[in-house]
Amino acid sequence: MTEPRTAVADPHRGQPVLSAGRDIADARGVMILSHGRGATAESILQLAAALDHDGFAYFAPQAAGNTWYPQSFLAPIEQNEPFLSSALAFLARVAEHVLGAGTPPERLMLLGFSQGACLTSEFTARNPRRYGGIAALTGGLIGPDGTPRDYRGSLDGTPVFLGSADPDFHIPVGRVDETERVFTGMGASVTKRIYPGMGHTVNDDELDHVRAMMARVAGG
Repeated sequence: MTEPRTAVADPHRGQPVLSAGRDIADARGVMILSHGRGATAESILQLAAALDHDGFAYFAPQAAGNTWYPQSFLAPIEQNEPFLSSALAFLARVAEHVLGAGTPPERLMLLGFSQGACLTSEFTARNPRRYGGIAALTGGLIGPDGTPRDYRGSLDGTPVFLGSADPDFHIPVGRVDETERVFTGMGASVTKRIYPGMGHTVNDDELDHVRAMMARVAGG
C-alpha cells in the first residue's frame, strides 16, 4: 500500500504502510497494528510474528518521525495537533483500504501498543462499528482528565481487550478504567486485565487473549 505525498498540515501523509502475512485477497482476518512512540512499523510487525496466525494479513503504518503525536496522550488535544488528526486520518485510510479490498468489518482487528494503543483506542471511539476485535496494549483514550467522551455510534458487540501494568509511568490505570467504561457504554464486549508490576511491555497472557480473538475472527 502506498500513501500520497506528504502535506504540511498532514504530517503522516506519505508515510509507508508495511504488510506481512497472507495476501489480503485470501486472508481469513486482517489486523492493523500501530506502533509506540519512538518505535517503527517493523517493530510492531514482530508482535504479529509472535501472534503466529497464518490466516491473517497484517498492515502496519509508520508514523512520521516514529511518533504519532508529540506530547503526552493526557495533554490538551490541541497541543497534539495537527499530528493527532493526521494519525487518525492515516489509520482511517488504511482501514478504508482493507474494507475496500473486500474484507468484512467483522474480520478486521486493530491492535496498538503504548502510544499506538492510545491511537487505536481513540480511532475506535471516533469510528465505531462492529469490528472483529480491538486490542489496546498499555493505552487508553486520548485527552486530559475531564475530556468529554460523547462519542456517537455503537461498537455493536465488538470484542475489546485492554491490558496494562499497575503502575505504568506513561499510562495511568484510571485512564484504562475510563476507556473500559466508555467502550462498554458504546456496546463493546470489554475484557480488561491489569498486571501488577509488569512494566511497560507486552506479556504472554495478553498475547494469549489476542490469539483467542484472532481465532474467533478467522473462524477457529
